This record gives sequence, structure tokens and C-alpha cells, in this order.
Amino acid sequence: MRQMPPEYYRQLEELQVMDFVIVELTLYLDTHPGDMEAVRQYNEYVKKRKAFVKQFEKEFGPLTSFGYSYSKYPWEWKEAPWPWQV
Repeated sequence: MRQMPPEYYRQLEELQVMDFVIVELTLYLDTHPGDMEAVRQYNEYVKKRKAFVKQFEKEFGPLTSFGYSYSKYPWEWKEAPWPWQV
């Protein structure tokens, strides 16, 4: 498996934090759909995550397959490590 630089792991952890916040806000909003501040926070984190993922993938390659991430040529998805391998 290809060795990744320390920045890869730092950024991957930051992405995991954003994902955790989004999941928790989603669960909260399922039972509190009228909480405007929670909706604002959810939208803010989704926007932040999209920009973060775009930059991460530009630097380190795709995080997902199945149409959620673009690929450079040649096909990058086969390159390790995959996110769940680190």
C-alpha cells in the first residue's frame, strides 16, 4: 500500500469530524425539523464539506466511487489507500 503524507491523515480526520457533525444534525433535525438554527448549521457544514472534499480529492484522489467523485486519467479509484484502509 502506498504511504501517504501526514497531511492526508490530518485532512481525512477533519473530514470525518465534518461527517460526524452532519450525521448528528441530521438525526436531531429528524425530530426537531423546525429548529432554524440547526438547519442553518446543517447547511453550513454541508457546504463546507463539499468544498473540503473537492480540494482533498484534487490533492489526494477520489474518496468514493459510484458517481460521487471525479477521476483524473488514468482511472484513480484503483489506487490505494482507499479511505477505509487508513
